Amino acid sequence: MKKNSILSLLISILLWSNSYAQSLNTGKWITLFNKKDLSGWKIYGTEKWYVDRGELVCESGPDKEYGYLGTDQKFKDFELSLQFKQEANGNSGVFFHSSIDGTKITGWQSEVAPPGHWTGGIYESYGRGWLIKPTDEKDQALKMGEWNEMKVKVVGNNVKTYLNEQEMITFTDDKIGSIDGIIALQIHSGGGIKVKWRKIKIRQIGI
Repeated sequence: MKKNSILSLLISILLWSNSYAQSLNTGKWITLFNKKDLSGWKIYGTEKWYVDRGELVCESGPDKEYGYLGTDQKFKDFELSLQFKQEANGNSGVFFHSSIDGTKITGWQSEVAPPGHWTGGIYESYGRGWLIKPTDEKDQALKMGEWNEMKVKVVGNNVKTYLNEQEMITFTDDKIGSIDGIIALQIHSGGGIKVKWRKIKIRQIGI
């Protein structure tokens, strides 16, 4: 067999193996937080991110600036599920299809905020700002100071968010569907913020 033919065969086997490995993960939930440390994540900024008794905690530091904890891996079409508990000021968020330079984040955020501040709404950072907000009636699904379950589902141009099984928004946008990016948790500027996270998992769709 000629060298070129052997090389082509090896490349084909490698591509098939990669495709097969990806297909095995389709539809399977993958845990993003191991309850021990921040493996698989990167801290952006000077605010505090740490693990306490199996829970991920974000807390304002002395600089009182924006801070982020981003995944090492990028995701495009997925369903993300996590739980959060707001203590003190709970202004935070879950970013997707995002990229970070320092503490400048571009992408889209599913809001996590105190009552009346549109938890589950979609905000485009360094872009168009608020794209869609849940109604006041739906906002009542938020349990301040208790554990809440949030789900964010992104497939193509379509985004859906859920809070404690309540659908918060459904939104379609070509720009969202045009790129992939990391998942990132936010701590807002201003100080006095503390939010806990747990049971963070993701299911990739259609890879």
